[in-house]
Amino acid sequence: MSLLAAPPATVKRPIMQPAVGRVLQVVKETHDTFTLNIEPPPGDPVARFRPGQFSMLYVHGVGELPISISGDPECHDYLTYTIRSVGQVTYQLVTRQPGECIGLRGPFGTAWPLTEARGKSLLIVAGGIGLAPLRPAIYHVLRHRGDYNRLVVLYGGRSPRDLLYRKEFAAWGMLPDTQTLATVDYGGVSWRGHVGVVTAMFRHVRMQPDETVAMLCGPEIMMRYAGRELESRGIPASRIFLSMERNMKCAVGFCGHCQMGPYFVCKDGPVFPFTQIKPYLDLYEL
Repeated sequence: MSLLAAPPATVKRPIMQPAVGRVLQVVKETHDTFTLNIEPPPGDPVARFRPGQFSMLYVHGVGELPISISGDPECHDYLTYTIRSVGQVTYQLVTRQPGECIGLRGPFGTAWPLTEARGKSLLIVAGGIGLAPLRPAIYHVLRHRGDYNRLVVLYGGRSPRDLLYRKEFAAWGMLPDTQTLATVDYGGVSWRGHVGVVTAMFRHVRMQPDETVAMLCGPEIMMRYAGRELESRGIPASRIFLSMERNMKCAVGFCGHCQMGPYFVCKDGPVFPFTQIKPYLDLYEL
């Protein structure tokens, strides 16, 4: 069964009440970023998600944070989250041991437009940890390869040691009709790849603008310039999609922490068409 028509869950639970997930595995991706595989309760709706959605992860006595789901949407045995340790809650999450428990709420938010993209080529542009929310979309395309044309993944990081999923990224690039390119701000003496901003990679990509859908996730400044550059290359703004990040507290539009103009990122996003969010990307500290 397709993830776009996922079977209904069997457990009913209030949306503000966390389910109890059990940590199965913690994998170190970089010096400060870890991937957690968490087993949800059997039949709980928290296990059914669409690419681009996020969960609220809760550590008892510490706090709760929104984290994008970064695993295979058609694997319902466990949920995968890639987390950068930047504060007390994220530190407590990435230092969990197998067998320990984490609270889970969700999934929340809008998803990448994979149904609308069928029959088209996909251009995925990621910066830093922004590759994590896009990875489920890549998994979906690779599982349903006949539904899509060319797949291009462009990925930028601060340095080689900051790049996520390096072996997996290289393996994607060896698949038919798939191109992957990585670039870094600072390469060092051992780096043999591209150096520079990710938008500079567009010149290395063959794109047919009239049949391409673009999906972007990363720092807002990167997405702003990438969106403009893609428009200048003929891709309509209506076929450019961005995943926004804001300080979410409730995930259901009650608290207002994630408001961006007239939108709440938690429920109107995090995935937005460029046409919808473009006017607010140029506003400082909105």
